[in-house]
Amino acid sequence: MFRWGEQRCWIAWRAGVLLATGAVFVSAVPDCALADDINYALIQSYQNNPQLNAQRAAARAIDEGVATALAGYRPRVTGTASINEVYLDTLTRVPAAPPRTLTNSYPRTFGENTFSSYGVTATQTLFNGFQTGNRTRQAEAQVLAARETLRTTEQTVLLNAVTAYMNLLRDTALRELQMSNVNVLEATLRQTRDRFNVGEVTRTDVAQSESRLAAGRSQLLAAESAYVTSKAVYRQVIGVEPGKLAAGTPVDRFSPRTLPAAVTRGLTENPAVTTATYNIDSAVLQVKVAEGALYPTLTASASATKSYGSATQFNNLQSLNLTAGGTLSVPLYQGGAEYSAIRSAKETLAQRRLDLDTARDSTRQSVVQAWGQLEAAKAQIEATQAQVNAAEIALNGVREEARVGQRTTLDVLNAQQDLVNARSALVTAQRDRVVASFAVLFATGGLSPQVLGLKIQTYDPVTHYHQIRDAWYGVRTPDGR
Repeated sequence: MFRWGEQRCWIAWRAGVLLATGAVFVSAVPDCALADDINYALIQSYQNNPQLNAQRAAARAIDEGVATALAGYRPRVTGTASINEVYLDTLTRVPAAPPRTLTNSYPRTFGENTFSSYGVTATQTLFNGFQTGNRTRQAEAQVLAARETLRTTEQTVLLNAVTAYMNLLRDTALRELQMSNVNVLEATLRQTRDRFNVGEVTRTDVAQSESRLAAGRSQLLAAESAYVTSKAVYRQVIGVEPGKLAAGTPVDRFSPRTLPAAVTRGLTENPAVTTATYNIDSAVLQVKVAEGALYPTLTASASATKSYGSATQFNNLQSLNLTAGGTLSVPLYQGGAEYSAIRSAKETLAQRRLDLDTARDSTRQSVVQAWGQLEAAKAQIEATQAQVNAAEIALNGVREEARVGQRTTLDVLNAQQDLVNARSALVTAQRDRVVASFAVLFATGGLSPQVLGLKIQTYDPVTHYHQIRDAWYGVRTPDGR
């Protein structure tokens, strides 16, 4: 049975001895050294990745939509205060009162007065066509959709972390392989020159060895470049500098055993599908909210106003005004905007239902593709392992035959290159094996810290939701900002 933890040390390779990799992924460090494993990389990416932290903040912002919708059930209270300096100049006419007075009189009053007023008004919506209730339920559906979007981001970040880890592990192994190959080619060139000096081979054999060494050095430089690139991607995705990397381990045990079972799970648990489902619920409620604009609106209000002085009468010292009542507003026709909003909401609902079909088709394709890549990687490991074993035997045989003159230097160089190519293919297949197993888990919606058993405190979006859902006031966030 193929096991991933049984790798040999690279020390022998550095000494110039070509070792068989066996049916295992060669680690970037010797077995005896302490190394960061793939779970450590997943934990670091889960904690440090800015894309994931940004999506968590976005989910918290959407949580506030429920508190905003619930505000429609609560009264609105407004306080007012005013103070004014008033100058009055009043001229009035007093009609004549016969028979004693035959002409009208015109008394005049003028002066300054200070007028102040203080009041409070409370308004409560009693009925608005069920819009408040529908908006609340719509906001709750949006919260659930945001949580599934967050789960998508979590899975994407974890899969990217696995890919970055295994790419760096692969490129480290290929770099070591090319370094070992260059050492062997250098030794072969020295031996060929020694044989040329004693007349056993020709100048052509020396040129072939030099050419193959130059090609090996070129391949080493390419491997160095790929290694540096993978190291930079590792730092970007996981958030820390890479240390010594241990061999990766597949996660087949967490995935369904058959392709039909994997497809079934993906169609129900993949966050892209569940997000589309909650978006349909939100669109249904948006139609109801738009229809609520055609219903009557009933509000109750009460106000109290205390005034000192008067803006019109010097003799008024103070007054108290208390008012309570209700208002019924019935929309008759407002230009057709409400009807247009209803039609638009219905079209959006149809779009969301089609989006669900698209998400299911995409999920099905992703599961089948990941499953196929996993099966291909398993088969490639067996094939390349056999290729490596055969190439080792062939190389040893060609070398022995070359000693007795039955093989040329070119035959030895070709056999050496065949072995290097076989080992490179085996390392790549082993990398693909691990990444494909995580890809299957991702496509079925199971790539999470809980399923992987990561020893970390996971982020729970429900905690923030309950902290702010029924908050009546306050501008500070639960974390103190």
